[in-house]
Amino acid sequence: MNASRVIILGVAVAAAAGAGYVAKRMAAQPPQVVAVQQQPDAPQIQLEDVLVLNANLPMGAAIEDQLKWQPWPADAVSEGFITRSAEPDAMETLKGSIARDAIYTGEPLRRSKLIGQGQSFMSSILPSGKRAVATQIAADTSAGGFILPNDTVDVIMTRRATEQGAGAGEGFVTETILQNIRVLAIDQAIQEDEEGKRVRVGQTATLELTPQQAEIITVAQQMADRLTLSLRSITDTQDQDLAEADYLVNGQGKRGTIRLIKSGEFSEQGAR
Repeated sequence: MNASRVIILGVAVAAAAGAGYVAKRMAAQPPQVVAVQQQPDAPQIQLEDVLVLNANLPMGAAIEDQLKWQPWPADAVSEGFITRSAEPDAMETLKGSIARDAIYTGEPLRRSKLIGQGQSFMSSILPSGKRAVATQIAADTSAGGFILPNDTVDVIMTRRATEQGAGAGEGFVTETILQNIRVLAIDQAIQEDEEGKRVRVGQTATLELTPQQAEIITVAQQMADRLTLSLRSITDTQDQDLAEADYLVNGQGKRGTIRLIKSGEFSEQGAR
């Protein structure tokens, strides 16, 4: 065997021996242990049963079987919510109560939105110091029937005025006697139709008035040939201190006067 072959064979043997040694060392090494830090258990959310609606309840509707208990985060329970821990019999005791405002599915129930059994609905939704007064309307005197509950309107009075002098005839006087008045109801409807109907032609509108405004419109109904409701923009509802025809009941500041309405004509006489 010549020298070159011996050298090649020796190199091959040495390489094989080295490879075997490396393999043995790798097999002998223990597996690397990875330390995993265990996270503490997440805190549990404390829940409390709250009375909610399982169906929409329109304004003026009575509660029947629309109630259920629903778990609610305890830290999110607001004052006024009805809880099972405080009132376990609430589902039974609240049956027959009437919704003062519309209440929707999933909404927590509040007693402030309810009227108790036997209580008058209209008197319950009236703000303190206000009066509900009904006035006759028709489609041609109520913005074509587009006025709905909770809209605001102006009340316009039209009456005959007899002119004096030769050749004078009868004319008409038109005046806005009340402004920015909230409509409580049209006939017996106290909210918009569930179908979203935006037109309601009624015969009677119930208005929310102060005691003096109630007197003004009562006098105007006797004097007027026609009372017209003029629909206001929703952006005007915050207008305050608007003029009204208080002379109809205040006598323009006069004292000791008697206001007479005869055949649609308005007059004042000094009291004796």
